[in-house]
Amino acid sequence: MNKFKRWLEQKRFSANTVDTYVEVTSLFIRYINLKQITNISVRSIEQFNYDFIFNAKKSVSYQNQCISGIKHYFTFKDIDIEPLEIKRPDKDKKLPNVLSKSEIKTLLDNIQNIKHKTLLSLVYSAGLRIGEALTLKPNNIDYERRLIHIKAAKGRKDRYTLLSSSIIPLLHTYINHYNPKKHLFEGRNGEPYTQVSARQVLKQALQRANITKYATLHTLRHSFATHLLESGTDIRYIQELLGHNSPKTTMIYTHVSSTNLMDIKNPFDTL
Repeated sequence: MNKFKRWLEQKRFSANTVDTYVEVTSLFIRYINLKQITNISVRSIEQFNYDFIFNAKKSVSYQNQCISGIKHYFTFKDIDIEPLEIKRPDKDKKLPNVLSKSEIKTLLDNIQNIKHKTLLSLVYSAGLRIGEALTLKPNNIDYERRLIHIKAAKGRKDRYTLLSSSIIPLLHTYINHYNPKKHLFEGRNGEPYTQVSARQVLKQALQRANITKYATLHTLRHSFATHLLESGTDIRYIQELLGHNSPKTTMIYTHVSSTNLMDIKNPFDTL
């Protein structure tokens, strides 16, 4: 598994993808050992898929990751089997949860800790993935051009996103107080702030703000995109700001935007 991990890293997969592929492949190997399967075949993979993924009601995303991880392991080990015909199920087409502007304001107003407030404000105002926010460095902030340089984001792509003028005083106050060295948001001993800590910050803020709507850190990114769309921003610009490869991914926000829906006259109103 260590050699497989290094092989994946040399293929320049992201750290999260490498960890996931190693994890699911380890589970598959333990499974065939437990079942005393001596000859790896399509049948053994189908058994694993049925017993460990389907019966265990694992998510569609997890099933696709398992199939990808095992396939890469076969390539790494030069294991030649007949074509694998397990159909990768399409992901559920669920609409993202979104907080209103007033809910975002209430949420941020209820955060007293300046580091916590700056982190969540930046995630929302720039539409960041939490992983992008936590790997930001102080010199990634371009105050003059009002831009944030996101480096090696998802798909190993660089991009620029917006730096709100309103967040600059908060950023300056935070930086002057905490004096971050390597990363913009640091935990103890200068280590990067963790996603677990960031999730806890959001959870506590939601409770203090009495917001009962289900929300995650990614909800702030969804809200940023939806509010841009509602304010009339062209969806192609939103795609660039979010770093989406395909406009189809960004188009989901047209389904949660309330602007166009509010313009539709309800037939009940004309009865």
